[in-house]
Amino acid sequence: MTTSISGKTDPVVRRITTADIAEALGEGLRDFQAVPLFGLLFGALYAAGGIAIMLCLTAFGLVYLAYPLAAGFALIGPFVAIGLYEISRQREAGQKPSLRGIWTTVKSRGEIGWMAFVTLFVFIMWMYQVRLLIALLIGLNASFSSLREFITVVLTTNEGLVFLAIGNAVGAALSLILFSLTVVSFPLLLDRDVDFVTAMITSVRAVVMSPAPMIGWAAIIVVLLIVSALPYFLGLLVTLPVLGHATWHLYRRIVAPVAL
Repeated sequence: MTTSISGKTDPVVRRITTADIAEALGEGLRDFQAVPLFGLLFGALYAAGGIAIMLCLTAFGLVYLAYPLAAGFALIGPFVAIGLYEISRQREAGQKPSLRGIWTTVKSRGEIGWMAFVTLFVFIMWMYQVRLLIALLIGLNASFSSLREFITVVLTTNEGLVFLAIGNAVGAALSLILFSLTVVSFPLLLDRDVDFVTAMITSVRAVVMSPAPMIGWAAIIVVLLIVSALPYFLGLLVTLPVLGHATWHLYRRIVAPVAL
């Protein structure tokens, strides 16, 4: 048995299988059906954030960043879904979910702010590396009047294909790193009094202990969020809450309860 940097016993991590993921998704769907208004609210906030960023990109002539934005937007999903984890936690405890209760709990968990910083930092790194690759491979002063023009250059030129290959490889690496750091971290910080470093270590341990199921879960999240973001982010109204609730239930399967 090991202890965290705060001197407390580290959470016990259990192995999971693909069956656990399927069951967690089912439970997540049932949570969404039980309190749909909360899920739709958080999904709408996430979608509104994506739409707002897209409008800003359009206004500044950076519409060609729409694709990497849609891909990178999935990176901050775990942070946005904090409220959904809390709803599932409250329902599990037999409590009636409320916005005030969600806010009170989240605000009282100071370590969540540090995890949010880690998440946003990786997202910013992702967007900056996309712009850097565009400058290096397509042109320092590259600009495109439309997303279609950008896609045409990427798919029909050697430089564009190299950009696509490297960009996707870097994006996949960043996504895997952030997923490993956060998949258990946010629910754990809501559930227990641990520091954010211990939460990240526990999250990484969970991925290392069950690599195939966890990478499969990561793929499900990324694919569903990207596909949901394509129709003007509207698919996120349902996808985000179901995935958020499911993440809580998967956390319950991964991290053993505290022994009394």
